[in-house]
Amino acid sequence: MYFDDFNVGDIFPIKRIQIKKEKMTAFAKEYDPQQIHTDEAFGKESKFGQIIAPGIMSFMSVWAEFVKSNVITDHFIAAQSFKINWLSPVFADDVLTGQAIIKKLTPRNPYNGIVDINLIIFNQDEKMVMDTVTEAILARRP
Repeated sequence: MYFDDFNVGDIFPIKRIQIKKEKMTAFAKEYDPQQIHTDEAFGKESKFGQIIAPGIMSFMSVWAEFVKSNVITDHFIAAQSFKINWLSPVFADDVLTGQAIIKKLTPRNPYNGIVDINLIIFNQDEKMVMDTVTEAILARRP
């Protein structure tokens, strides 16, 4: 979709994804090697009772599903910013789902505009785990 095709309030569902333990720990070992993400014994002694997924990995997993939906892909130029609020931990084998809501549209020039995309993500227990806003720069309709 072009920038001009969106309306504030448009809602797009996000396909369910499962956070696999092997991917979670591999990601953590490479990009966020904190004990809470990699060390089972440390996780058991933590307030969570187990290791948790790196927040950025959880976000990127959901963002990938949104991108695969092809809502913005064809006319996406760049992300201007991301704001991520992590509200609850994500554990191995959690199933995440949610929706993308168009919150704001800002024309920049005759060629592109900024679409504020709010991802609201829940786990399988319907507990909100993330609330994010991405400012995506999209091409305008020629």
